[in-house]
Amino acid sequence: DMETLEKVKVEYKIPKNLLSVGTSNAKTKKNGRDTRILYLAPATQNSKGADMCPNRSAGCTASCLFTAGRGRMSNVANARINRTEYFLDDPKTFIAQMTLELEWANLQARRTDSKIAIRLNGTSDRDFLYLIKKFTNKDFREWENLMFYDYTKVPSKLRRYDNKDYVQTFSRAEDNHEEAMKALADGYPVSVVFRKELPEMWNGYPVMNGDSSDDLMLDRPHNSGYVLGLVAKGDGKKDTSGFVVD
Repeated sequence: DMETLEKVKVEYKIPKNLLSVGTSNAKTKKNGRDTRILYLAPATQNSKGADMCPNRSAGCTASCLFTAGRGRMSNVANARINRTEYFLDDPKTFIAQMTLELEWANLQARRTDSKIAIRLNGTSDRDFLYLIKKFTNKDFREWENLMFYDYTKVPSKLRRYDNKDYVQTFSRAEDNHEEAMKALADGYPVSVVFRKELPEMWNGYPVMNGDSSDDLMLDRPHNSGYVLGLVAKGDGKKDTSGFVVD
């Protein structure tokens, strides 16, 4: 139970790399550009009971990507839990390591005159760019060869950054429909999970196939609202909360 967990210091290993290369994932493999992604254990799957996705809904939690694709494999899940324990126990060192990995990625991209897409919330929803600034005083905008993108359910996080610097897609769930419509009206992309196939339009906004590649939002204009349509996967297929749209 949680009380026992609190008393036991969970052992974790500091991993060689925090960021995974995009080709390790079925969806980010389709990205047009080289991608680095951070996968943590979502929701409260950690010994401290900390919520890694503060605005998650019940439907979103039940059909979380953690149950879809590679997240089902126990070694993958264990690696994500290990990283999360590291972050929660020693955020300063974790962020310092992440910053070094981003520095290195930016250097690599500069050498080849290319861009690397960075998604720091593969299965979480925390403001890592704020933490990088807080702990290392590094402004992510200085990494000119890195392009940051994410999905979020936190409206304040969505609006804290210029969408050109940090392209965030607001995630619609069964309990934030009004927020989602407001984000669309304000020109942000909004992801919507559909049951089987994607419609052409949703509530008056065009629907793009968000499953075609994970970094699609980086290639779209940054000031017009559109829907990133995703088809339900894993446990999401059984959802009846309203998270998945019929």
